[in-house]
Amino acid sequence: MDQLSQIVKAYDIRGTVPEQMDTELTHALGRAAAVVLGGPEIVVGRDMRPSGPELAEAFMAGVRAQGVGTVDIGLASTDLLYYASGDMGVPGVMFTASHNPAQYNGMKFCRAGAEPVALDTGLAEMRDLILDGTLPEPADEPGAHRTVEGTIDAFADHVRGFVDVDALRPLKVAVDAGNGMAGLVVPAVFDALPFEVVPLYFELDGTFPNHPANPIEPENLLDLQAAVREHGCDIGLAFDGDADRMFCVDAEGNGVSPSLVTAVIADTTLRANPGETVLYNLICSRTVPETVEAAGGKAVRTRVGHSYIKQVMAETGALFAGEHSGHYYFADNYRADSGLIAAVILLQALSVSGGTMADLVAPYDKYAASGEINSTVADQQAAIDAVREHFGDDAQISDPDGMLVEADRWWFNLRPSNTEPLLRLNVEGDDEATMAEIRDRVLGIVRG
Repeated sequence: MDQLSQIVKAYDIRGTVPEQMDTELTHALGRAAAVVLGGPEIVVGRDMRPSGPELAEAFMAGVRAQGVGTVDIGLASTDLLYYASGDMGVPGVMFTASHNPAQYNGMKFCRAGAEPVALDTGLAEMRDLILDGTLPEPADEPGAHRTVEGTIDAFADHVRGFVDVDALRPLKVAVDAGNGMAGLVVPAVFDALPFEVVPLYFELDGTFPNHPANPIEPENLLDLQAAVREHGCDIGLAFDGDADRMFCVDAEGNGVSPSLVTAVIADTTLRANPGETVLYNLICSRTVPETVEAAGGKAVRTRVGHSYIKQVMAETGALFAGEHSGHYYFADNYRADSGLIAAVILLQALSVSGGTMADLVAPYDKYAASGEINSTVADQQAAIDAVREHFGDDAQISDPDGMLVEADRWWFNLRPSNTEPLLRLNVEGDDEATMAEIRDRVLGIVRG
């Protein structure tokens, strides 16, 4: 069980199978989850990874050993699992390693109502119960088990409820599922909508035979871009392995920044809900708060990460939140993120606009961005301190997550990775030359 300390991350559990994750460990985590999460039952879903069924079964056996019931919904996307937790009012666990390679698996936890569980809100407590040997004795009477079918149909209805179906026009949409769970949930949602879908890699295959299910990396969008151009599609959508993140390309195959998608969705939702609050994380483009405020909403900036965002959504009553990593959160989705809900709202906006995807995002595309640049450093804090000293007289510096440095014509965020010896840099400027100059100054300090 010593490997448990290595695989418990800030927001989830993730490791290689069976070296770091095996049935013995997941059984123990089931017992710990039953103690920490509470509730009469825990609902469990899993993605298409080959190790998923065995690990999920061991976990559920551990839950039941502590006298708590289990609800198995089988194959699911992460946003489907969150929906099930919210709809049933019970804690949930999703077996997935998202975009990680095939040898990995992992677990995402939530409390009843899809409330997030992070290191300081449950994961550390589960870990310590196991490592300290302080798990309570098994219950005299094991918990019950039930299998629920049809959750995906209710989820599809839920997703479609975020748009006016009558406002949708026939669009040709290429969708790259990356052999992940979008291959299951996209047809369930889209089959009742007026879209012609060009499917790429809808076969569920946790060995990822075509390309990694990680659309944040440009090389993993090449097949989608080619399909959009070949088939004359209006838009292309790409999902990660557990289908909770969504990325898109326009009709020419050009990538559309998640910041621009956030701005479009914010503008669309605020038109129907004027005056509401919208959250955006600190590496989103300045176009997001400008769009929110121009639409009469209140823009609130947050740290990176779903547990922080969901907490601030609860505190502020926010309607919507977007992250530059392709996560989109909705108040009416139990404040949980959903790539599918974001996709249908984006397609409604494209339908209503009557133009192309490039036309739709053009008014929001005002700035030059570097994208996320990673640098391997031996001493993260020393590098951050050196950058702070260099820019101290030129800009406003704050520390919401790593370091945020802002000036009139540019800003950048430099923050450490939670799991690797990396610093992640995002720079935005009023134009390409300004962005490049700041980017190169920061990298010159960080990389020596």
